[in-house]
Amino acid sequence: MVKKIFLTLCLLATINIHAQINKQKDNRLEWFEKAKLGIFIHWGYYGVNGITESWSMYHKRISHADYLAQGKEFTASNYNPDAWLDLFEKVGAKYVVLTTKHHDGVALWDTKYSTLSTVKHAAAKKDLLTPFVKAVRKKNMKLGLYYSLCDWSHPDYKPVTFERIKTTNKFYPQKGQQKLSPWERFVKFNFDQLEELNAYKPDLYWFDGDWEHKAEEWKSAEIKQSLLKSNPQVIVNSRLNEYGDYKTPEQGVPIVRPEGAWEFCMTMNDNWGYFPSDTNYKPISQIVRTFVEVISTGGNLLLNIGPKPDGSIAPEQVERLEALGKWIQKHKTAVYDSEAGLPYGHFFGPTMLSHDHKKIYLCLFDAPKNYIQLKGIQAKIKSIKVLGSGENLSFERNGGAAWNNIPGILRISVPSENSLDPYVTVLEVELEDKLVLYRGHGNAVELNM
Repeated sequence: MVKKIFLTLCLLATINIHAQINKQKDNRLEWFEKAKLGIFIHWGYYGVNGITESWSMYHKRISHADYLAQGKEFTASNYNPDAWLDLFEKVGAKYVVLTTKHHDGVALWDTKYSTLSTVKHAAAKKDLLTPFVKAVRKKNMKLGLYYSLCDWSHPDYKPVTFERIKTTNKFYPQKGQQKLSPWERFVKFNFDQLEELNAYKPDLYWFDGDWEHKAEEWKSAEIKQSLLKSNPQVIVNSRLNEYGDYKTPEQGVPIVRPEGAWEFCMTMNDNWGYFPSDTNYKPISQIVRTFVEVISTGGNLLLNIGPKPDGSIAPEQVERLEALGKWIQKHKTAVYDSEAGLPYGHFFGPTMLSHDHKKIYLCLFDAPKNYIQLKGIQAKIKSIKVLGSGENLSFERNGGAAWNNIPGILRISVPSENSLDPYVTVLEVELEDKLVLYRGHGNAVELNM
């Protein structure tokens, strides 16, 4: 009997601990789940030759020596982080994520644990991270730091698929570490660099490369603990093995919404870094539609840019950012004051709901014909208007059996041509009371009124 009581108490204690952890996680993610838009910035040596980031070495399309030689032309001569942040603020982004160090091992800050940095190895000869952080804080945006767990230039790191230069150890001072194994030295190096980044008090860590080793090898649990110790409010993406806080699918919009908090990261063309020969830019309409699809299912869009080696942003990227920002500004109520929309079947297109569930935002990707159809809405409709133009639309119910809680179809008139947005038109359906949905299978009406 005593044993059973003891086991029950242990079980209750465990449940309580997990409940506290989940509550803490929910609190940490609160800002993230309301953010809607973030800007991803891939900036590194790979922009000099316009090649596929660090992966160009992995696939042996460039030698390690030639890859690192790109540092001679990585000048950051036109780098203006305040101008970057002015643009991001204009677009409507709420957070930014900068590649502080990609798989190549090149750090954008003045790290003590490697000379392979933009301060000591690149033509820039300066710390690029610190002024960026200051610019972000001026705008009161959330700061995200990308950090690759793998470092393909580090002499103690394996596996690598290419031949490193023979003198790569010169970049990594390791005094007093002779008694450690190669992997122990590398793990210590990761912890040391992360401790440097913790000094910037990031709101978000965006890890990458976790697939190359198991969580026990990276010491992922210990990494998460150290980050939370430095900043109890920090959140981490899903690429710290199983220790992430939110999911981050990339490039292909999820057909089925991921569970929990999530973001969708996407390039504007087919590459993350600056790649001038890649002219396959997504049209503005696709970027706006993707943004709408993502926020309508409760996610954020993390839209990527790849600045040039001099720090300027290509006109094609600026054009798309500004166009998205203009659309967001026009429809900001539906963007920022909303959450994931209606379940499938009520409306043929993306939708969002206001936080109080008294407004439904219907997103039209194409010009409608005849009428717009909304199904299963039991609450009375107060008004329907086109966001941006303010045009009021007429509406009427058809069919159904209100006395049997079957609402029928709501037919909404088509907006005038002048009210249609060139990318996505948004209708605001205001309800008299909080949203109540009909989710039944339908049944015979045994009593007509």
